[in-house]
Amino acid sequence: MRHLKAFHVFHIAAQSTSYSEAAKKLYLTHGAISKQIKVLEQHLQKPLFIKQGRRMQLTAQGKVLKHYTDVAFDALDNGAKQVISMDEHHLEVSCEPTLTMRWLMPRLSQFHQSSGIDVRLSTAGGSIALNENGLSMAIRRDDFDIPEDYGVHPLVEEWVGPVMSAAYWDKVQADLTKMTLLHSETRASAWQDWSQHSCHILPVHPFEKTFEHFYFCLQAAADGLGAAMGSYPLVADDLACGRLIAPLGFILSGHHYILLSCRNELVEDEAQFLAWLQDCMRRSCPEGLSGK
Repeated sequence: MRHLKAFHVFHIAAQSTSYSEAAKKLYLTHGAISKQIKVLEQHLQKPLFIKQGRRMQLTAQGKVLKHYTDVAFDALDNGAKQVISMDEHHLEVSCEPTLTMRWLMPRLSQFHQSSGIDVRLSTAGGSIALNENGLSMAIRRDDFDIPEDYGVHPLVEEWVGPVMSAAYWDKVQADLTKMTLLHSETRASAWQDWSQHSCHILPVHPFEKTFEHFYFCLQAAADGLGAAMGSYPLVADDLACGRLIAPLGFILSGHHYILLSCRNELVEDEAQFLAWLQDCMRRSCPEGLSGK
């Protein structure tokens, strides 16, 4: 590609407040920055910057070009990161925060010991731009629109049901209308969805408390503050040790936990991680039931 150096100089200058700032970032002189911008403007036959006071402002044409250089150089940066990591046997994986803390982290050392693959976790929920964030894969609940070009790998069906401490259940089981419903802002309709698909009717005017994150909601349930809508496998370990109980049982929510990848065909390390996840999650179902 002609004038690649000039395009890179423009890319940095367009992110800076002045040619002097761009020069510092690139370890060039102010004059060298100006010269490369002029080369590009002559090549395109369009002005890219205008001077306003001491600042350089992008023209309309410059703003359009900046969009494309951002995309191009971000793609190059992500490509370089993937090439560097190809022989390092590690995966960059995004996972929902509550699933990370309550289920994945306690098990991840097993995968590393058996495979030698290092999984580097970042936490986030909902939609995700894998390539743009330098990620190999993402573990999600399938409650958002997924890009058509992503690989979607089912892990397990989601089971949901009210969970609480045994001591709290002793207090409210005689009159469920006195039960405090614990809500999470990230799953605001969880109780209503459960009620619609189960045989249980919610109180007309229930006692309620709302927390910012699902993790806090489950913690409040374990602390005896009320009942939360638990989701397998997020509550599997707490149920196994008796920290939480599920006296009303679980039903299928209609959602799945899934693993997203940049492409349908997985490289060896990714395929190993997928197989391990599927095996572990299918063993984290209520009463030993397997997800479809």
